Amino acid sequence: MNFRRSHALLPLICAALAAPALSHANEPAAKPAAKAKNTQPARKPAAKAKKPAPAPVVEAPLPDAPPEQLAAADQTYFGGYSCEFDQTLSVAVNPKHPGYVDVDFKKQVYVMKPVMSSTGALRLEDVKGRALMIQIANKSMLMDVKAGQRMVDECLHERQRAARLAMQSAPPVSSLGIDPAKAAAVAAAPAAIAEPAAPAASTPP
Repeated sequence: MNFRRSHALLPLICAALAAPALSHANEPAAKPAAKAKNTQPARKPAAKAKKPAPAPVVEAPLPDAPPEQLAAADQTYFGGYSCEFDQTLSVAVNPKHPGYVDVDFKKQVYVMKPVMSSTGALRLEDVKGRALMIQIANKSMLMDVKAGQRMVDECLHERQRAARLAMQSAPPVSSLGIDPAKAAAVAAAPAAIAEPAAPAASTPP
């Protein structure tokens, strides 16, 4: 009797044991573990090497102005000029080199060497050979030497404006308004001062 009861319970026991296994089999597979995040800080790009600063341009020293150049510089009209087409320029004494002048036009400064011509015109020659300014009694003009053309014309200093008014009522003159003989005399003055006077000849008693 007991054997039969045990035999009847056997299927129930097997079913009970199989149920947990089936429930685990029906569960979805576990998700794979997430990849660990990289906790190291991102590397900064290497700084670019700075380009070396360009070497400063060393200008060649200007020669000392001879007496005739100093005399020509004294004939220069310094100050502002009003030019054609509402343009302006200015001429100033060069602060570093006596006998040289600075011409400022359109924010470009030209170091000029004054030279007196035989016609009475004053030439302001750019020491770098780029420009030339011509000054006569009634006007000045600035030229581009390399291009062979005028940069600006009809430039008037206050003294040239006064000269124009005077010329309207005076007879024409042969020179261009600057006396070369006067400039030569001014140039010769320092040389005469530098020469010692000859001793007077002694007379016998």
